[in-house]
Amino acid sequence: GRSTRMGPENKLLKAIDGKAMVRRSVESLIASGVGSITVVTGHERGKVEAALEGLPVGFAHNPDYRDGLSTSLKAGIATLGDGVNAALIALGDMPFVEPALIGKLVSAFDPEEGRSICVPIFEGKRGNPVLWGSDYFQALARLQGDTGAKHLLAEFSEAVCEVESSERSVLVDFDTPEAFAGLKAVG
Repeated sequence: GRSTRMGPENKLLKAIDGKAMVRRSVESLIASGVGSITVVTGHERGKVEAALEGLPVGFAHNPDYRDGLSTSLKAGIATLGDGVNAALIALGDMPFVEPALIGKLVSAFDPEEGRSICVPIFEGKRGNPVLWGSDYFQALARLQGDTGAKHLLAEFSEAVCEVESSERSVLVDFDTPEAFAGLKAVG
């Protein structure tokens, strides 16, 4: 999207301790040791790419970002090669998700044991990021509008593995100036 609820500023570029929010989010992914990272850009593509300069990431631009979250999911899924067995869908406006939690999600993933969708939970509530096995890439690519994949968790509930998190950060994104003003209470 265009982060319009945040006001005139692109929320992904707002500084937290001197770093753009999106950079903090991506640095957590890098520190977790996940494989390759692709950042899906949309609104203010050049500024977002500049904020991530020097990091070992690839980019996929979503020209349809105005049409909602599903278009960014599709753009990211479209970049995955045939040999990819899972993708972690992480949000750029969740800068306090710790690398250790990402590692727990990756460790929990085991399709042979029925754990091919791994989602963090905090106090009984599901959050983000979510690790999706390749069996669900087509379902993710069929999403429409300004919706994420939450309903797919219910549709494929037999494959969902909930990973306990001690961090409330898996539930918190920053969509409004009020949420951003309260970020100190989250980190």
